[in-house]
Amino acid sequence: MALHLPKMLYADHKGNIFDHPELCMAGMSGNIPILPEKVELIPLPEDSRLFSMPAMAPVAWDARKKSFVTVDTLREGKRSQRIQAVSAFMAPGYLRTLLPACDYSTKTALLPLWSYTAVGWDEERECFVVAATKVDNNSNWNPVNYDDRTLDPQVREMLKHMPDNRLLEQLSRCALDYHCFAAKNLFYRRWEAPLPTSPACNSACLGCISLQESDCCPANHERISFVPTPEELCEIAIPHLEQAEQSIVSYGQGCEGDPILQADTIIEATMRMKAATSRGTVNFNSNGSIPGRVQLLCDAGMDSFRFSMNSVREDVYNRYYRPRGYKFSDVLQSVKIAKKEGRYTSINYLVSPGVTDSNEEVEALLNFVADTGIDMIQMRNLSIDPEYYNREMGVQGNGIGMYRLMQLLKKDFPRLQFGYYNRTKENFYPEGYEQGWPIPNR
Repeated sequence: MALHLPKMLYADHKGNIFDHPELCMAGMSGNIPILPEKVELIPLPEDSRLFSMPAMAPVAWDARKKSFVTVDTLREGKRSQRIQAVSAFMAPGYLRTLLPACDYSTKTALLPLWSYTAVGWDEERECFVVAATKVDNNSNWNPVNYDDRTLDPQVREMLKHMPDNRLLEQLSRCALDYHCFAAKNLFYRRWEAPLPTSPACNSACLGCISLQESDCCPANHERISFVPTPEELCEIAIPHLEQAEQSIVSYGQGCEGDPILQADTIIEATMRMKAATSRGTVNFNSNGSIPGRVQLLCDAGMDSFRFSMNSVREDVYNRYYRPRGYKFSDVLQSVKIAKKEGRYTSINYLVSPGVTDSNEEVEALLNFVADTGIDMIQMRNLSIDPEYYNREMGVQGNGIGMYRLMQLLKKDFPRLQFGYYNRTKENFYPEGYEQGWPIPNR
């Protein structure tokens, strides 16, 4: 155990946050409270947020008793007040390594769709610290780059030039009402811009952010309600590809289902984009549920693919994605097709400590990377109620540690890339990089 440990944070009934004078910060891996290690404690990244955990008492480390304790009340003079745990929601580009330590059994409702991270107060550094690590240095997505005071004129100007484009109208809502950074990029004419295409999906994900079939955890925004035409897609995408700095256009966004169900439209639009300009990167985010369509998308000139997975184990994948009309083996085949066709191939790996770094998942992931030869793992914090997710995934214990998982991957696959964002084709591979790798002897 480290000699110095951050202090536990707690919130009162008004949401005011305090650090405990004696008890120390704990985290959770799966459903097991553990002490964070020094290597995984970093200052709370700028533009992160702190949240109280309603009706959930914090779990802390009591150094005198050398045990974990649940603290539901604190005395103030002659009175006792109930307290609640505190968690962090980090700025993008950071991977959490521990969940907030609290008594989840007392919560009265499912938590909203955020990614909850263990946080404490470091007295020596005089700052909040989180159990996390940075996985992407791309600063484009920092909130400081998105000033809404300059956005509205840009939106109005583009709408004036494309008054009949339904997709542009949709993206104006995404930018102004839902504050989607990717949609804002379109109007700023820079970086990665979205091309949502599909109102339908063949997954019923537990943590879907655009459509929920029950009131358990409300979606963050509304899903697109129409399929744009190739003309509408190209009217938006071609100028962006030709003019934007570090230009990417991406199918498969948070405000839609899965674009693989609209492959015919996307194939036609992509072929037109590629005929119009050689500049920029065209990317496809998908569940990869229909391998034959992935092959056709490759043939149409798609530059890169990112396939979403919460696990590379079929049972755990099915519990979260709840596939309709496809199998996990179809996803695996799609990944292999994209890589075989020479496309930059990554997985959007929805991670949660205790599930992602379980012994079974680690072994399966090492085999998956060796078998597919993927280029990058985008380490994305899964936004969902931690206790709900652990319960649905059948979690029984804790993991080996997220940073240890990454160390093992790098040891066996030194050319495997970690990240958080999609990349331009100019930055797919570092200088001197060779695609693929020999299967390690493990």
